Amino acid sequence: MSALLQFVGDWGHALAAILFAALGIFVLRRREEPEHSLLAAALLLTSCWSLYVSFGGVEKPLTGIGENIRNAAWLLLLFAMLRRNGPGRGESLVAIGSVYAAVAGIILLQTFTDLIWRQLSPLSDLHRALLHVSLVLHMMTAIGSLMLVHHLYIGWPPQNRERVALLLGALAAMWTYDFTLYAIAAVTTDRAHELYALRGPMMALLAPVIAAGMRNDIAARVQLSRALTVRSLSLAALALYVVVLAATAVVVELVAGPYARVVEIGGVFFMAVSALVVLPSRRLRAFWKVQVAKHFFQHRYDYRTEWMRFGDTIGRPGDNALPLGERVAKAVADITDSPAAVLMLRADDGALAFETHWNWPGEMPDGAVVPAPLAALIEQSGWIIDIDRPPGGAGEVSAPGWMTVDRRAWALVPLIHFGRLIGAILLARPPIDRRLDWEDFDMLRAAGRQAASYLREAQGQQALDDAQRFEEFNRRFAFIIHDVKNLVSQLSLLARNAERHADNPDFRADMVLTLKESVGKMNDMLARLSQHNKGRAEEPRPMALRDVAEQVARSRSRQHAIIVAGDAPQVLADPARVEQIVIHLLQNAIDASAPDDVVELRLSDDGHDALLDVIDQGRGMTAEFIRRELFKPFSSSKVGGFGIGAFEARALAQAMGGRIDVESKPGVGSRFTLRLPLALGDFRGKAA
Repeated sequence: MSALLQFVGDWGHALAAILFAALGIFVLRRREEPEHSLLAAALLLTSCWSLYVSFGGVEKPLTGIGENIRNAAWLLLLFAMLRRNGPGRGESLVAIGSVYAAVAGIILLQTFTDLIWRQLSPLSDLHRALLHVSLVLHMMTAIGSLMLVHHLYIGWPPQNRERVALLLGALAAMWTYDFTLYAIAAVTTDRAHELYALRGPMMALLAPVIAAGMRNDIAARVQLSRALTVRSLSLAALALYVVVLAATAVVVELVAGPYARVVEIGGVFFMAVSALVVLPSRRLRAFWKVQVAKHFFQHRYDYRTEWMRFGDTIGRPGDNALPLGERVAKAVADITDSPAAVLMLRADDGALAFETHWNWPGEMPDGAVVPAPLAALIEQSGWIIDIDRPPGGAGEVSAPGWMTVDRRAWALVPLIHFGRLIGAILLARPPIDRRLDWEDFDMLRAAGRQAASYLREAQGQQALDDAQRFEEFNRRFAFIIHDVKNLVSQLSLLARNAERHADNPDFRADMVLTLKESVGKMNDMLARLSQHNKGRAEEPRPMALRDVAEQVARSRSRQHAIIVAGDAPQVLADPARVEQIVIHLLQNAIDASAPDDVVELRLSDDGHDALLDVIDQGRGMTAEFIRRELFKPFSSSKVGGFGIGAFEARALAQAMGGRIDVESKPGVGSRFTLRLPLALGDFRGKAA
């Protein structure tokens, strides 16, 4: 054994002796229960054993009687705790007591064996045989003690287990280390010296654990974080991996003979490559976290950590941060370790439609919406939809058909803000597939409400920004009106003078120059402000939609080739507003079309609404542009456009109880469909 290892072993045992002595004295001074006397005795005897090892030196492989007395004291404490708590259901105290008696008998036999073999010559066969027997008895003592610790923990009332968990865990760690030490010593004594020396620092580390667990009030306050637990258990698993690797190497040296070197290198290479392949796996990490949460914690989630991570993900600043919708989807997905999520928002018709996604693989299927009736039911109930769970009865919310057939979909989390459903988040199936439970529902429900508040705040801020831009627009419009007034005055004066001086060549030249300047100024104003003429609002009345279509087509016929086809029944609408809508849609179609392409106005009806389709063969638009930008004020795909036309057209249609639908493909063209309610009753008769 090296001098450094001997130094660590000696002073490690000395530190353990100091800590256990301090704990023993503390318990003696504050005895509150009968078991505290036995606990103090066990702590002080452990301190004496550690001190004996420190003085004797760790180069001696066994301590004998001191360790046996230490084990007997701890077993006596376990038996006293068992008597106080009572045996488990279907068990008798006599039966369990016989197991304690058997382990005590092994300790007694071990003590006599240690006394005998120490008196014999190290070269004698009897000495070697008794030494081997002593090692086996030590392993049996450790195994029996571990069984008794496990039995006591399982039989302890579940509501009080946290009071004894740390103490029993420390004892289990102590006897597990002893078993490993003596198992390796039984195979090769020379390899056990290192583990024997390191037992001192290990015992010193167990003392704070016992201190935290021996007081009820301390145990109730001490809570290990999940991250620390996962990392600690990972380190323990890694240490066990190294121990198994070392033990395997020892066995190989004893069995393989001259081929031991080749077998060891091959084994190390195989295990190292396997670890490099398996350990980085996301699925393995998720499985490890689930098992730790399941077996070491009362709740699945560390609520403080999850809430802080949720807030950090959504509120992450910076130019490189994801858009808010993606951050919201990611924040909710991180709670359940879902690898992807889809954000759906409430559309004008009440359905939930795709808005954005985070890491969602592939494309969303056609018709991937949550219908308006189902969205209303989700809004009323606030339920989270477990997609894998079949409906339990009438009135229970079930997922749409396209979600149930998509194996990526796992759960639908509603986003409810003050009782109103503003959207939902579709979570992807986590790496370790499992069923949702009550804790998932509670956590996701709270996260959904918080996410809804973020989205609602962003929508309110966007509406405020639009209002401010409208205000700025109106202010610029007022300035332009002032310039128009000046032009009108100038042209009025020119018109009056023309009656008197029309025959004067100089006046005619000056008049042409003035007109050119006025046209230039007006073109400049048009460049600063798009056309925004809003007709006088009237009460809806029966009107012929084809008449308006033909009138607008004639006014634009010199600008572009336009045809009007089909017919539709009379509609109940404001003619001025309908004309303004058709002008906007037709002008957009002309602007998007090539000079030789014909723009078509096609009329029809579906029994409920009259339809006016404005069809062009122009550039077309992407689905992303239609969803995000088309009907957004001040957003335009045309150079110099202000984005007011489509926004105003939709607002006018909605004010009359109609709507505008859009179909478009890049490079193919677009179809804008104006839907207006039919005129009913006497109006239909007059139309006939």
